[in-house]
Amino acid sequence: MIILIADSGSTKSDWLAIDETGKQLAKFSTIGFNPYFHSSNLVEQVLSSQIETMKIAKDVGKVFFYGAGSSSKEMCSIIAVGLSRVFSHAEIHVDHDLNGAAYSTWSGEPAITCILGTGSNSCFFDGIKIYEEVPSLAYILGDEGSGSWFGKRLLRSFFYNKLPQHIHDDFVSEYGLSVTDVNKRVYTEPNPNVFLASFMKFIAKHRDAEIVKTWLQEGFDTFLDSHVACFENHQQVPVHFIGSVAYHFSDHLQLACEKRGIQMGNLIKKPIEGLAKYHVECILQ
Repeated sequence: MIILIADSGSTKSDWLAIDETGKQLAKFSTIGFNPYFHSSNLVEQVLSSQIETMKIAKDVGKVFFYGAGSSSKEMCSIIAVGLSRVFSHAEIHVDHDLNGAAYSTWSGEPAITCILGTGSNSCFFDGIKIYEEVPSLAYILGDEGSGSWFGKRLLRSFFYNKLPQHIHDDFVSEYGLSVTDVNKRVYTEPNPNVFLASFMKFIAKHRDAEIVKTWLQEGFDTFLDSHVACFENHQQVPVHFIGSVAYHFSDHLQLACEKRGIQMGNLIKKPIEGLAKYHVECILQ
């Protein structure tokens, strides 16, 4: 029997097919599936068009999908329906990406696990239950310290003429976006959070500029104060971080943690390998 495990952010999904011993059989990527932005039909359409997927579809016996936005029965069912149309012989399990993050970083002791990628979130996992102290308010009201949060800072600073001239000019040269262009992408087109987070490459390019350092400090400070300090034991247990923003800006994140007496634990860009390991050792037994 093939077991298919997926870790899906809003931007990208990583898929890993294993057998019951944990041996890797196939690995591939697709766009990220978020039920707030994507339908069951899209999930089916994208996966059915993947050569790697269709090679194994009939032999998949179980699917474990952990995704951004899959935080309620209603949202999970959108993804589950799409998956069941492709993997028609499989048991389908859809859960929140936060739970997947907690499983992937599990190292045998209670810990807080944080996601800092396109969006942001946190939870506490004691090895049995996962606790979420405060909710994720997504890219409009929340997602502090995430790619979408920093993308908004960059765009506001650009259009309000707050950027240093050389960064302003580089932004014009790189993107050539007008206010109308941005408003259309954010307010009328699909995946606005992914669009906002796409500017992290540009921000990384200018990471040594004082204004960018200030954004990074404010973003990580706000995230830690809102989503880590909310746990009473946040200074007594390791705090793990997953996601491209945490990974690529770990130096600034480390400083923010040190200021608060927070012990950084595992720092992982992509959790799929750890997720597979956890399933073999703890779920499939």
